[in-house]
Amino acid sequence: MMRRVARAPWTLLKALFGWLVLFEARNKVLLAPSALRLRRVEDAETRRLSAELPTPPSALVATVIATHRRPEALRAAVRSALDQTLRDQVVIVVDDGAGLPELPADTRLFAVSLARNTGVAGVVRNVGIRLTRSRYVAFLDDDNLWEPDHLERALAALEAPGGPDGVYTALRRVLPDGSEKDVLSVPFDRRRAAREAFLDTNAFVARRDRSLRFSRLRRTPEVLPREDWELIRRYGRGHRVLHVPHPTVRYLVNPASFYTDW
Repeated sequence: MMRRVARAPWTLLKALFGWLVLFEARNKVLLAPSALRLRRVEDAETRRLSAELPTPPSALVATVIATHRRPEALRAAVRSALDQTLRDQVVIVVDDGAGLPELPADTRLFAVSLARNTGVAGVVRNVGIRLTRSRYVAFLDDDNLWEPDHLERALAALEAPGGPDGVYTALRRVLPDGSEKDVLSVPFDRRRAAREAFLDTNAFVARRDRSLRFSRLRRTPEVLPREDWELIRRYGRGHRVLHVPHPTVRYLVNPASFYTDW
């Protein structure tokens, strides 16, 4: 009885706001010092790498691929991005301080490496966003693949009359042995997202603006929610987000992931 009474305020708060929202509020308090340090790292790396690029990579869509020590998987991810039916894009690979493998020769492909490892996917992706110029931004991790029509389907929705600001397609989740686990396809609902993690940026394509930035909190695998959830839910606060219920992403459920095992 005493335990139920003690937990009553938490239960009420979860019912009102959702447990993911409460966890994120806690994260912002506990992890704020790491975010301040990592913002300085991100700014410094963006300045350094901008000086190395003669002109900012520019196209209708900029695809940002974060990577760390997965050379073969990275090459497959890059190829799936370059093989899109929508050709007006640039692909920027941002390595988190481990060094870059040899990548395909393509004028649309740019690859940079951070001076040191951050272990924070949000910072790695933010550098890629800030180094590019485009109307839209898409995201792909180094252990996932896109179907050839991923960007075409996303842009068809984004550029339709009265279209949304951001879209995310369905995920075909694949186990390490290559077998299919399931297809994750959930319509966008900010209230549902307060209680359930169903958002992933590998499927997300959005109109570029100042709010399209990832959290810089240092999120170990034990820290919930993930930065994907935080970005899309925050972006959806001031922008219209639409789900395209067609699986265009092959998402590896990877227990050995550097960033997350989901």
